[in-house]
Amino acid sequence: MRSLITALAAASAFGAVTAQAQEVVVIGHSAPLTGPQAANGKDNENGARLAIDELNKQHITVGGKAVTFKLDSLDDQADPKVGVQVAQNLVDHNVVAVMGPYNSGVAIPASRVYNSAGIPILPVASNPALTQQGFKTIFRIGASDEQLGGTMAEFAVKTLKAKTAAIIDDRTAYGQGVAQQFEQVAKANGLKIVDRQFTNSQVTDFLGILTAIKAENPDVIFFGGYAAQGAPMAKQMRQRGLRAKLLGGDGICSADMGRVAGDAASIVYCAQGGVALDKTAEGREFLKKYHDTYHIDTQVYAVNYYDGVKMLADAMVKAGTTTDKAKLTAQLAKEDYKGVAGTYSFDEKGDLKGAPTTVYVIRNGLPVPYAQ
Repeated sequence: MRSLITALAAASAFGAVTAQAQEVVVIGHSAPLTGPQAANGKDNENGARLAIDELNKQHITVGGKAVTFKLDSLDDQADPKVGVQVAQNLVDHNVVAVMGPYNSGVAIPASRVYNSAGIPILPVASNPALTQQGFKTIFRIGASDEQLGGTMAEFAVKTLKAKTAAIIDDRTAYGQGVAQQFEQVAKANGLKIVDRQFTNSQVTDFLGILTAIKAENPDVIFFGGYAAQGAPMAKQMRQRGLRAKLLGGDGICSADMGRVAGDAASIVYCAQGGVALDKTAEGREFLKKYHDTYHIDTQVYAVNYYDGVKMLADAMVKAGTTTDKAKLTAQLAKEDYKGVAGTYSFDEKGDLKGAPTTVYVIRNGLPVPYAQ
């Protein structure tokens, strides 16, 4: 009996040591999980969870300790005030880093909260102002408005041979930013801006705006905003008999755009950061894994969130810590991580170096790379 008790005690002690060696690392996630942009927010969350599930199966060790990763995902509703509250909650939850925010209007004020706490964030929010604040804790894992808007302006002139354009933006930080970059590069390339209209991020009736634009008969309309508005806008362009193509950034470049716009999505051209996933073996494998896991197609940035979580784990291993946020931040600044969507390395502001962009069209409800 004594030997049995001794054995049980030893087993218990071993279990305690094992339990102590296990470390739970919590990564935060901030995105719109409800409301018009929920499909994008959930898509980002799915990408992050897919990476976490794979990392946990690999039994990662950091500094000699076995690590289990968990995601603390909160709904910021694409609202700046809610986003700041979410940021404070994630700081209080002692997350090691944050994936997101998704929206520029949320990311800019929330980044101040994260920076004050020394927590690195990996957003896809694209407004250039985000990384012009001088913070060392921001690592943008997607293209900026300069790259997205500029790509579409050059595409309009060089590929579509457009001479005139109208611009609409939704007055969000993202919508304004990407529209401004389109306008700047368009003018530099000789594209005449014949009308400039504004809306807000809740409106879905654009018939008045489109009637005014129709009078100017532009070759293209650039919309700075998201698919929740871009899709009804495309349908209403058809209803109003506009001949223009509808151009936009990554906000309208999603499966949701094709699903809601239906046949009208055929007039849409849009830009996403990164390489086309179906053009590489790694990309095709990711798309299959995602669909097999969630039984839906990706929207836009699931792969970036997947890559971002994997890069975070890589940085933790190299830094030898999951708790020292300063060391983790320093390592992220030095990363040259090969992910599915491309290689992630950052300039002194935290922008993705050499972020590639791809122009897409919507075919059979899904974005597919434009082929000249």
